[in-house]
Amino acid sequence: MFVKLKVISMKPYPTDEQIKNAYFTNKRLEMISFIPCSCKVILDVGCGEGNFGSQLKNERRIIVWGIEPDEKASIKAKLVLDQVFTDRFEQAFPDLPKDFFDCIVFNDVLEHLNDPGTVLKSCLSLLHSNGYIVSSIPNVRYIGNLYELLVKKDWEYKQGGILDQTHYRFFTQKSIKHLFKSCGYNVIRCEGINPTHSMKTKLLIWISLGHLSDIKFLQFATIAQVP
Repeated sequence: MFVKLKVISMKPYPTDEQIKNAYFTNKRLEMISFIPCSCKVILDVGCGEGNFGSQLKNERRIIVWGIEPDEKASIKAKLVLDQVFTDRFEQAFPDLPKDFFDCIVFNDVLEHLNDPGTVLKSCLSLLHSNGYIVSSIPNVRYIGNLYELLVKKDWEYKQGGILDQTHYRFFTQKSIKHLFKSCGYNVIRCEGINPTHSMKTKLLIWISLGHLSDIKFLQFATIAQVP
């Protein structure tokens, strides 16, 4: 059975500036619950204006450091976080204290890196024993992306979303787990977040007897722990 998919949008596509602002200001509240409560010292890589870390600090008595290459965003982050490096992770790494953090967060960051595996291995020296990596990573099998590929026969890079033109890597739930395991971590939890509520997507999943259940999630949130 073939189910015809149709994407309808009454809103104009956001401008580059709107997309950029959304990235730097997003609080990512859906990721708060993935930060283990035992974590007291956290490094937020790609912290933007520090809204995610600030929310964590408001809810818990913790220390949050940030890394943000965008100078304007990092200036704002410095107002709400405990320490902020205005740089990329690779450049900031030599100045980061070793065996210091309980948790390192990558909210939609790893896919922007040329070699995320090397970065994750580097994090092992920064984390305490049994420390955590918490990440949000876009799902390349998301239904909206599959529609573009399978129905529209297109793979067009855009200013944001799954095919963001600044993405170097693309992941599925399976490959996310493999990435962390290959870098020496134990995957504690890897589950979909920000699902579509489209009835057509639900029908596709039902027709596939659940085999396509992952296509409804925009991202996968992962908790990985140092053995």
